[in-house]
Amino acid sequence: MAKKPKKQQGGTPATVALTAAGTAFTVHAYEHDPASPSYGDEAAQALGVSPERVFKTLVADVDGELTVAVVPVAGQLDLKALATAVGGKRATMADPAAAERTTGYVRGGISPLGQRRRLRTVLDASASGHPTICISAGRRGLEVELAPSDLATLTDAVLAPIGRMV
Repeated sequence: MAKKPKKQQGGTPATVALTAAGTAFTVHAYEHDPASPSYGDEAAQALGVSPERVFKTLVADVDGELTVAVVPVAGQLDLKALATAVGGKRATMADPAAAERTTGYVRGGISPLGQRRRLRTVLDASASGHPTICISAGRRGLEVELAPSDLATLTDAVLAPIGRMV
């Protein structure tokens, strides 16, 4: 009987993927409050990081294909801009159950890295204005900080202005 590979202690699929790729990153943990109305705002406040540097991972349906959008928590996803960025016509937010099933993560902890099924990814162009950004590490209360260029490379992301400040 073949031995199962050892799981990285305390790792998530996202941190395992980062480690395997040899990418520099820092893990930031905080106490998640289940009553918090916004996972992203909670992360920014808990980490003491500007909301423009903390990015949320959203899953949308673009012409029938699930697509990941990574945008600052300080703003909103522009669905029309997302569709345009991937050559689509129409985008809507994906069904949360479909997003969880496809990515292997729970809502509020979806990471653009280490997904069960790799989805097409678009990273908001504002990310390139920061030396590092924070994204979900694949669990509520856990973020990873990394260079936006590394995130774009690891996810084969398209950089496009898909975020809208509110």
